[in-house]
Amino acid sequence: MSTRRELLRLAAAAVPLAALAVPGVRAQPSEGREILDKVEKLLWGSTVQGEYEMTITTPRWQRTLGLRLWMDRPRRSFVRILSPAKEAGIGSLRIGTEMWNYLPNVERIVKIPPSMMLQPWMGSDFTNDDLVKESSILEDYTHKVLATVQLDGEAVVQVEAVPKPDAAVVWGRIVYWVRRADTMPLKQEFFSERGERVRVLSFTDVRKVGGRVMPTRWDMRPDAKPGNSTAVVLKDAVFDRPVDDEIFSQRNLQKR
Repeated sequence: MSTRRELLRLAAAAVPLAALAVPGVRAQPSEGREILDKVEKLLWGSTVQGEYEMTITTPRWQRTLGLRLWMDRPRRSFVRILSPAKEAGIGSLRIGTEMWNYLPNVERIVKIPPSMMLQPWMGSDFTNDDLVKESSILEDYTHKVLATVQLDGEAVVQVEAVPKPDAAVVWGRIVYWVRRADTMPLKQEFFSERGERVRVLSFTDVRKVGGRVMPTRWDMRPDAKPGNSTAVVLKDAVFDRPVDDEIFSQRNLQKR
């Protein structure tokens, strides 16, 4: 009798494992991943063609760049500096895991190695990876809801993203603060592998752009550099429309 009970116990335990092996049966996405998927779709859509203004501020100087961005998520992106005249024409192209910068003053294309993806882009507090979105918060990280807190009288969900073991990313973790009612992102906190917070990205100035209501000002502030910040303001954008393949080419990269 005890042997029969043991066989039944083992058979019951095997059912969930067997279900995972059946084609078409997949684990359900986590609540954390679903929340971040909505955030990413809000900010970027499947494609985006937009005009942005980036203002870099330090204790000693400030400068503003006019930018044009094209992105075909998750594989391709292109950024062109429109102003000021001194930097106009500089471009950054990313296809898959490869990235190139074009420097019109010397008419040269420079390939950016993976080790340089976390370097500042044009002296800002955003990295090369931030600008061209080489790493994917959905595919390179696992996700977990940490807590729901009250902020200014509203429920805000904290979602933690931790890199997968084989992901080529450097952040130890990223914590998103997202409004529960409408999945509006409020801020992101970036932590090193040692657990120290490195920088904070805040989202403000919610208004309608490109047919959607979204934050149009993004402020990046590094913890180790008081007085330094970089503000990106979305001026106009078109979402979820096809982007010409020619945009994502080295030939286009070399155009002024």
